[in-house]
Amino acid sequence: MRSEHEPLPSGKKYVAVAGNIGAGKSSLTKVLSDYFKWEPFYERVDDNPYLADFYNDMRRWSFNLQVFFLSSRFNHQRQIEAAPHSVVQDRSIYEDAEIFARNLHEMGLMSPRDFENYRELFSIMTSYLKPPDLLIYLRASVPTLVRHIQSRGRAYESTIRIEYLERLNRHYEDWVERYDLGPKMIVDVDSLDFVNEVEDRREIIGRVESRLYGLFPE
Repeated sequence: MRSEHEPLPSGKKYVAVAGNIGAGKSSLTKVLSDYFKWEPFYERVDDNPYLADFYNDMRRWSFNLQVFFLSSRFNHQRQIEAAPHSVVQDRSIYEDAEIFARNLHEMGLMSPRDFENYRELFSIMTSYLKPPDLLIYLRASVPTLVRHIQSRGRAYESTIRIEYLERLNRHYEDWVERYDLGPKMIVDVDSLDFVNEVEDRREIIGRVESRLYGLFPE
């Protein structure tokens, strides 16, 4: 790992942090942004006009929520591609379709008509986008996710069911296994506490640095 004052190699990098609800995406985004001096792009949560309604009535609001996220993420992607400097993104646009919309459709909470419409929109949007230079997947067990969700105390997340998190985890594992748009890195959140443990934080930063800037990437 470089010293604090040693400059990074030149060249713009785009890193996306993926993972289930409560996996620690926003926290790792901040860690990487602070260390590498990358611009962070955070998922729109606090100002999301559909999120609270969605958790109270998923069937009614699933399509609205997913279209909002898709639109927001696409806007972020265009800003990311236009930026002259390196960036790190809290959740990628690919997770919207591959994980959340797919899961809602399979649970019967998004109609086949809405899902087909959504998938078509997603395909059109992503055809114009460049995938990340590195995708970091935060793998976490459901107990770890629940602990993180409870610790941040968002009222609208109190209604999330264990089964819902379990289903999302299965979709994440399937998607990461199939992901072939570029390099990927898996971080085991159950064993690495990069929020509270300095050594764990350094380990992840070192792995990211090696993948992006090392002579012999992992």
